[in-house]
Amino acid sequence: MKVHNTLGNGFQEVIYQRCLAIELGNVGLGFTREQEHTIYYNGIEVGTRRADFVVENKIIVELKALINLEDVHLAQAKNYVVAYGFDIGLLINFGATSLQYKKVFNSKTNPVNPQIK
Repeated sequence: MKVHNTLGNGFQEVIYQRCLAIELGNVGLGFTREQEHTIYYNGIEVGTRRADFVVENKIIVELKALINLEDVHLAQAKNYVVAYGFDIGLLINFGATSLQYKKVFNSKTNPVNPQIK
């Protein structure tokens, strides 16, 4: 929230990514930016995707800078969490007037609550 409160909306995603990296470092969280992950289909490598952030090697964080989040963005974040084998993810949109964020769960590792929050 500090990044959005400081900058507001209207910047490109990479600007928010750099600022969030500063803030994560300031609070002492371990993270990797743009960590590449291999995507498999039926055990066959079909490509790679870079996560915006992997925080504490536990949470995938996907950033957007859009006027409004849509269902396709939530589906994308959920797919990344499942494909990378993480239990939880966070989708953050800095492009709206008010900060938007959604918590997503891996339906394969969290069957009790597989829905997007």
